[in-house]
Amino acid sequence: MALSRGLRCCQRVFSWIPVLIITSVVLWSYYAYVFELCLLVYLLVFHVCFVMFSWTYWKSIFTPAASPCKKFQLSYSDKQRYEMEERPDAQKQILVEIAKKLPIFTRAQSGAIRFCDRCQVLKPDRCHHCSVCETCVLKMDHHCPWVNNCVGFSNYKFFLLFLSYSMLYCVFIAATVFQYFLKFWVGDLPNRPAKFHVLFLMFVALMFFVSLMFLFGYHCWLVAKNRSTLEAFSAPVFVNGPDRNGFNVGIRKNLQQVFGEDRRLWFIPVFTSQGNGHYFPLKNRSSESQNPLLANEDMWEESDDGSEEGSLGESF
Repeated sequence: MALSRGLRCCQRVFSWIPVLIITSVVLWSYYAYVFELCLLVYLLVFHVCFVMFSWTYWKSIFTPAASPCKKFQLSYSDKQRYEMEERPDAQKQILVEIAKKLPIFTRAQSGAIRFCDRCQVLKPDRCHHCSVCETCVLKMDHHCPWVNNCVGFSNYKFFLLFLSYSMLYCVFIAATVFQYFLKFWVGDLPNRPAKFHVLFLMFVALMFFVSLMFLFGYHCWLVAKNRSTLEAFSAPVFVNGPDRNGFNVGIRKNLQQVFGEDRRLWFIPVFTSQGNGHYFPLKNRSSESQNPLLANEDMWEESDDGSEEGSLGESF
């Protein structure tokens, strides 16, 4: 027990190494650009890019991954029934009965209700268990070591903005340093320590930009299709079978699900995503009508005993 606890502690410490690497590179780039090159005419724009990059990176790292609410946890009586039942088919039927009260449309590959034995919750649509964070994450996209956090419903917008402002930061540095890089190349740059910063700034900015460009382009495609990284590799399974486009409701609505309806806030790292991560509109609306709680939206919103069950519907 003590050994496993020590290993988990070491894992948590080492998981911050990628973040420290990124932070060190960015702080060095700030020092080299502001204090060594001291390009006064560009400093205002540089600081705007630097602040937006730092803000989005901070939000990506420290925004907690959202987990399913209590409505998706087994009640004490249901848990007793489930654990005491030894037949797998009977256990599956118990989960089916419980799921009828919830907006759940996706299934496991076997066709059964998706249930997490570790967290003891019925998984909402697009929710997956993260073995690193040791919890179920709403609309999980992937676990990113560079932010030491799960990218999911609560911080996906921040992650996309982090990628975009990282690219902008790299492009701005490369564009403004390029003229000095050419002077270095032909030997016209004075023999000062700053010339080495010019060389490394140009190299690092271009290297990060190329890698970020492919990653950002991939996630733009995912947003346009309304898919997560996990769903791109393994299509979500519905009652009628797998469907990669099951949550694709059109580019405009797909964008609004991530960035919100107010376009003035799209590029600001504040949470504006639609809903609460427990339910997502389906491309095939007929599937929703099969759930009695969603067949009538008013019924879903009013089916509370003052509780979260009603608030889940109100978010949509």
